[in-house]
Amino acid sequence: MVQDAERTTENTTSGGGGNPGRPSEHRPDPGIARIREAAAGVWADPWWTLPNLLSVLRLAGVPLFLWLLLGPQADLLALLVLVVSGITDWLDGKLARWLNQYSRLGELLDPAADRLYIIATLVAFVLRDVVPWWVAAALVLRDVVLTLCLPVLRWHGYEPPEVHYLGKAATFCLMYAFPLLLLVQEEFPLSEVVRPIAYAFTCWGGALYLWAGILYLGQVVAAVHQARSRTRPA
Repeated sequence: MVQDAERTTENTTSGGGGNPGRPSEHRPDPGIARIREAAAGVWADPWWTLPNLLSVLRLAGVPLFLWLLLGPQADLLALLVLVVSGITDWLDGKLARWLNQYSRLGELLDPAADRLYIIATLVAFVLRDVVPWWVAAALVLRDVVLTLCLPVLRWHGYEPPEVHYLGKAATFCLMYAFPLLLLVQEEFPLSEVVRPIAYAFTCWGGALYLWAGILYLGQVVAAVHQARSRTRPA
C-alpha cells in the first residue's frame, strides 16, 4: 500500500498528467492527498445500512447514558442503556456479515461508539467518586494519543492498525467492569460479592487497555519510520 502511494506521489511531482509549468510549491502534498482519498472512500461507501443504523443508535445513547448517571443518578436505567449498547454492538457486526453490508463508515462508527461509552462512563465515575481521577485520566489520554496518530498514519500512506487481541480483551473487561461498578452503587444482597469482581475487571481491563495502547503506538512509530526510510534518498 505504501508503494502504491509512492507511485502516486512520483506521478504528481513529475508533472505527469498535469501542467509541467506549474510551480513546485503549489503542487499538492502527497500526505494531504492520501487523507483526502481516505475521506472520499468513506463518502463513497453506502451509508444507510442496517449495521450503520445500529451504530448511530449506539452513539445517540451516549448522552442519554451520561445524563442518567449525572442527572437523576438512575444507575439501573443507565445500566440498561449500557446493556442495550452491548447487544447492538454484537448485532451490528453479525448483520454486516449476514447481509454483506460492510462499509468504511461502519468500521469507524463501531470503535467510536465504544470509546465514547468508555469516556462518558469514566467522566461520570470521576464526578461521582467511583474511580480515582488519575485512572480515568490515563485511559482517556491513551485514546486521545491514538486518535491523533490516525492522521499521521494516513499522511504516510498507512491504514489504521488492526485491532489487537489485547485491545479486544481490554475493551471486553471494561465493558463488564462498568456495569458491575454501576450495580454495586446500589445496595442489594450480593453487592459485597460483586464488588471485588467489579474491581478486578476494572484493574485488569485498565491495565490491558494501557498496554494495548502502547503496542498500537509502537506500530505507529514503526510504520512512520519505515515510510521515511523508503522515501529517504540513497
